Amino acid sequence: MFCLEIFDVVLTVLHISLILFFIFGWIYRKTRKVHYLLVTVIAISWFVLGLYNGFGYCFLTDFHWRIKKELGEGQLPVSFIKYILDKVTGKSFNDIFVDYLTLTFFIFVFIASTYLYLQDEIRKSKK
Repeated sequence: MFCLEIFDVVLTVLHISLILFFIFGWIYRKTRKVHYLLVTVIAISWFVLGLYNGFGYCFLTDFHWRIKKELGEGQLPVSFIKYILDKVTGKSFNDIFVDYLTLTFFIFVFIASTYLYLQDEIRKSKK
């Protein structure tokens, strides 16, 4: 049980770190390639795996929720972002609002990341 608790903490830190990197990683030129890879993995999870598991499916959240259920935590939302927003604020955010907010951020970051990544690749090829 202690191992599961450690795993839960590690997955929470990892999840939050990935979300923050997803939001801000495109800004810095040195991290754009790795960021673009992360954006691609998220898009595949949401839209390809999502065809079988529901739109917006996140394999990391799925794995994390299995650990939390083993620890006895019930009534987990589909979204890790909703879960963390609820935990941090002590409020219960509307699922649909969080989903639209998340999708809006995803679209913005996807466009910015793709544009800047391609610009960097074009710049590199001209050298």
